[in-house]
Amino acid sequence: MKKMSLVLVIALSVPAAAHAWVKDHVYKFTVLHTNDHHGRFWNNEHDEYGLAAQKTMMDQIRYDVQAHGGQVLILSGGDINTGVPESDLQDAEPDFRGMNLIGYDAMAIGNHEFDNPLTVLRQQQKWAKFPLLSANIYQKSTGKRLFQPYALFNRMGLKIAVIGLTTDDTAKIGNPEFFTDMEFRKPADEAKSVVEALRKKEKPDVIIAATHMGHYDNGQHGSNAPGDVEMARALPAGYLNMIVGGHSQDPVCMAKPNVKQADYVPGTPCQPDQQNGTWIVQAHEWGKYIGRADFTFLNGKLTLEHYELVPINLRHKVKNADGSSSWINYTQEIAKNPGMMKLLTPFQKKGEAQLGVKIGSVNGYLEGDRSKVRFKQTNLARVLLAAQMARTDADFAVMSGGGVRDSIEAGPITYKDVLKVQPFGNTVAYADMKGSEVKKYLGVVANIKVDSGGYAQFANVSLVADGTGVSAVKINGKPLEDEKTYRMATLSFNATGGDGYPAINKLPGYVNTGFVDAEVLKQYIQSHSPLDASAFEPKGEIVYQEKSQQGEEKPAPHKKWHLPKIFTAMR
Repeated sequence: MKKMSLVLVIALSVPAAAHAWVKDHVYKFTVLHTNDHHGRFWNNEHDEYGLAAQKTMMDQIRYDVQAHGGQVLILSGGDINTGVPESDLQDAEPDFRGMNLIGYDAMAIGNHEFDNPLTVLRQQQKWAKFPLLSANIYQKSTGKRLFQPYALFNRMGLKIAVIGLTTDDTAKIGNPEFFTDMEFRKPADEAKSVVEALRKKEKPDVIIAATHMGHYDNGQHGSNAPGDVEMARALPAGYLNMIVGGHSQDPVCMAKPNVKQADYVPGTPCQPDQQNGTWIVQAHEWGKYIGRADFTFLNGKLTLEHYELVPINLRHKVKNADGSSSWINYTQEIAKNPGMMKLLTPFQKKGEAQLGVKIGSVNGYLEGDRSKVRFKQTNLARVLLAAQMARTDADFAVMSGGGVRDSIEAGPITYKDVLKVQPFGNTVAYADMKGSEVKKYLGVVANIKVDSGGYAQFANVSLVADGTGVSAVKINGKPLEDEKTYRMATLSFNATGGDGYPAINKLPGYVNTGFVDAEVLKQYIQSHSPLDASAFEPKGEIVYQEKSQQGEEKPAPHKKWHLPKIFTAMR
């Protein structure tokens, strides 16, 4: 130990500009990472995750690493905002203050950091005692970056650079009203230029990208913007040692090259992805795990010695002998840190006081799960659309399936339930259009691919989509008439081009009501309770087909296609 201490003193005494590593000395450091917290500063109803238990485990790992001669670097893949009402109503202040107490070192800016105006994000930067990074977001009017592109850290004498990158899908999937003077450039291009500048000026020993771009097996990103795999392949080998990711909300544990495990079980081994010499990691979502990557660095070579996903009080449901059920931990229970509980409890109580009031009830389950609303029509989406139609006196309604963020259980409904379903604060809008325009509009949105936030949910519409357009269109059970005027309700997000929808906000018949979506839903539930879940069940009104070469119709997945000229002119 004395010899090791002497070597470290020598390494740390090197001038800060160089941070030269010492030959034949083994450096140890550990990267801890999370992503896509989405407001989960508090544990859920089953006592899973939450920053208090995360703080306990972060400290435990930190002490273990230090005891073995290393140091830790704690990174987030972004998306702190949007998901839990107690956090949403307080602009994620409890989340950022909790991250300070844990000791986060840096965070990538995620697309949901733009669910609010830029002024809110600037306030969050003030709350955070760590940098919020993004190298590829520029201000259009000045051509300059809006955020800090990278940060430098010294760990045991090693100089580590962390670059932040944000998905260039943000302008499409975020609220377009907030991006009028913003440009999201290609992350791979910006990463390359930043790495080259760093190598020339700072000469870091290790370069890590903290990203919010998504991990897609074998680079198959579908309708999403390219993610971490594609970027690692696009850059020269060795430009990035590691990518700490987020956005796709997966546990990146590979079953074999280019294929993730389909159903990762908490507490089991996890093999991260590696592409073009770059390790790629992601820790699922909501603080369910802490990713732990233990590295050694010797004579310029970085080696990943061990990787794991550490579950934070994750549980599974088991049936007891008497027929009842219990929730059992996958791994050993993690105690909640008292200091964190003291910090967060006032925020939690403040949120609960505003959210716990009953506003209505429903006699069945309303489906809003991500794995359903992005693939098929659901009854909860129909409730949301019914509320929008009732407020606007519309003939039909359309919205992105990705705008439905949670389900509602049978029984009482609180304002918290409503805000969990619609947390973004979009406003309800409508447009009056001729039937011929409606058909062209539906021809675009009905053919957006499944498994994307843009997958369209409909109310009072029946149609057949074939990948190039729509046919057999009916509005409220009656065939569409080209010259008749129809009123369509939607959200301001989609009306201004969000999720790639045709922008309709410049049409003469467009009106933004100014009513917030969650408030509209709340009032609809209040005036229509008890809701009958079965009354909103889809009945096969939306059919997807394509024509084979023989001319016969057959079911098919969605395809990309170009917008009709009437709508490209509106953008």
